[in-house]
Amino acid sequence: MKLLKTLAIAAAGIALSLGAAQAAEGQKPAKDVSFSFEGPFGTFDRGQLQRGYKVYKEVCAACHSMHYVSFRNLSQPGGPEFSEGQVKALAAEYTVQDGPNQDGEMYDRPGLPSDRFPSPFPNEQAARAANGGAYPSDLSLITKYRPGWYGTFNQLVNGIGGPQYVYSVLTGYVPDEELSEELKKEQPEGKLYNPYFANGHWIGMPQPLTDDQVTYDDGTPATVDQMAKDVSAFLAWSAEPKMEERKSTGFMVMIYLGILALMLYLVKTRIWAKAH
Repeated sequence: MKLLKTLAIAAAGIALSLGAAQAAEGQKPAKDVSFSFEGPFGTFDRGQLQRGYKVYKEVCAACHSMHYVSFRNLSQPGGPEFSEGQVKALAAEYTVQDGPNQDGEMYDRPGLPSDRFPSPFPNEQAARAANGGAYPSDLSLITKYRPGWYGTFNQLVNGIGGPQYVYSVLTGYVPDEELSEELKKEQPEGKLYNPYFANGHWIGMPQPLTDDQVTYDDGTPATVDQMAKDVSAFLAWSAEPKMEERKSTGFMVMIYLGILALMLYLVKTRIWAKAH
């Protein structure tokens, strides 16, 4: 029975590996980009998160929603940490439909910190109609949903590479004039070549970033590379807003377990000392 159980576990592992390989078929591994929040002691760069929000707001929000993020999250510890006044001002820039009022009618009002980020489209049908039939994905959890590389051991050691995937897609467009004749023959109408895109090489989203597309408040040059890194970091935070708290708790737990193991060893040694 023990042998059968071992074989079953090994078979399951092989199946998972094959599934990952199939998912990665044709997709180029993400670029190896370093972020400040990586590693057991990594933390988010507050300035980078604030810049990333600006890129999302002025570029990505035209098509992509973030249903699971509220404006008030932008001021919470561990995130961009905008001031409460800044968050109120950011929320008020949007018009939100509310109601019904006492007359049973819906009405528009300025956004509040408690509101979630508004969707750019009223419904899925409108989103598809505006994007040639494609439905722009919600970005709240994109760095948890899209891996940048595959392999069980690789992901265990380096994570799934979600932020790297976002960065690679944003910077991985290949101009039509640089495509080989073979690729040009198979190019679908209205699609662009991006070897990092998870759903095949052809992507319907036009290249979203160009140099100096936004103006950073801190004076950082808004290059494509910089904007891609900043918005990737912001999306990593939105997918795991309690990351810093989790790492801090995990570190304390490891210290506690180490002390407990030492105490148990000393107790065991003392109790069994006379038996040796």
